[in-house]
Amino acid sequence: MGCRHFLVAVAAALVACSQPVVVNPPTPSPTSSAPAQPRRATPGGTASAVLHDLVGVRVGTVSFMDTYSGLLVVGDIAGLGLGAHAIHLHAVGRCVSPFTSAGAHFNPLGKKHGFKNADGPHLGDMPNIDTPAAGRLHFEFLVPGVTLRGENALLDGDGASIVIHSSRDDYATDPAGNSGSRIACGVITTR
Repeated sequence: MGCRHFLVAVAAALVACSQPVVVNPPTPSPTSSAPAQPRRATPGGTASAVLHDLVGVRVGTVSFMDTYSGLLVVGDIAGLGLGAHAIHLHAVGRCVSPFTSAGAHFNPLGKKHGFKNADGPHLGDMPNIDTPAAGRLHFEFLVPGVTLRGENALLDGDGASIVIHSSRDDYATDPAGNSGSRIACGVITTR
């Protein structure tokens, strides 16, 4: 091949390479569809609850914030008495003494109660709190799998609440871990 033919071949190759390559994405067949993705939480969404005891006295506050790892629950309580208390997220946003109005534990996945239960836990199960002799307690929990709005949202049509019980949760017994009566409740509301 002569020098002239070589240059023509190189020029033709360069022109061919400079043309845009159009690749059409595959058209989905009518029978295949992508599964719907769950609506994830938007990190930074916040809510709060004011806890009252059985006679209506304010005993604490709790704040809630959506994070990429779950729901951050931060609270301060006082006046509930010395010792361990179960604390749970409940499925209904209503706190009328004796707080049965708050419904059952938040449990959108239909699990059994308790971290030690092979068929559990409820998404609303949280570790016990232990009020010291001073009577005041600050607590923080990260509750994986729960959001304020999104997949497994607390703030659905009937809202949600946070409830403190008179005794410790045994983390095994369904439906509430033998945690005793409900002694404080707060409705979770957006700020």
